[in-house]
Amino acid sequence: MLFRYEYQGGVWIDLEQPSADELRDVVSEFPISKRIETELLSPSPSPLVVGDTANAFIVMHFPTQGVKNGETKNQEIDFVVGKHFIITTHYEVIAPLHRLKKLLETRSVVVQDEFITTDILLEIIFMHLYASVRDHVNHIVSRMTDVELQMFDGSGRKTVRSISNINREFLHLKSALANQEEPLHHFFEMIVKNNILDTSFGERSEHILSEQAQVVRFVETHHAIALELRETNVALLELRQNETMKILTIVIFGVELIALVFSLHLLF
Repeated sequence: MLFRYEYQGGVWIDLEQPSADELRDVVSEFPISKRIETELLSPSPSPLVVGDTANAFIVMHFPTQGVKNGETKNQEIDFVVGKHFIITTHYEVIAPLHRLKKLLETRSVVVQDEFITTDILLEIIFMHLYASVRDHVNHIVSRMTDVELQMFDGSGRKTVRSISNINREFLHLKSALANQEEPLHHFFEMIVKNNILDTSFGERSEHILSEQAQVVRFVETHHAIALELRETNVALLELRQNETMKILTIVIFGVELIALVFSLHLLF
């Protein structure tokens, strides 16, 4: 599926599960090397940055909520950026890109002659992607709040698995975002060094990197809270276990005392 959005002096092409014909048409329209064309044909398991003086290419993986609650998965997006074009390729529906495309389609009808250039649009795309990661984190935090309430309601044992799933999701998020950091810096440095975009992109790339760093800190902060929650849950379980053992000890002592009194009564 091919989406085409034309802005002032350029175009954004979004390819979702592209066919060979769609990819061939795009490659013939823009100065894309054979190496990049080959990479666009199929998913890549790890980050990758390549390019030349005409364009820059990066493979990125963004964490998102899976089908099941408590599941985080990675979605690949490939970017090709040239002086007057952006090409994004992915192999499944990417929710934030889908929302952005609908938004741009609506604005193009309502707002005429809007001033958008390649560097501005690239920043908008990345900001939408990182906003989606924030939304995913907020969803996890909401579940974490529910788990905390259950903990203090006496459901400590039931929450062990929930807390474990939450911590696993945060670890997945941290891993995915950490894998982005170096390739993203390299990608932006390539764009600036080869003058692929206007000089103003240097500042916009800093905004994007700053947003990525803030999302990383956002995840780390809430992961730390989740770890504290786990420790608190363990402490509550141990406390309840100790109280249960005390009650059992008292009951056993009482039974033994009654048995002793009864046996003495029989003797005398």
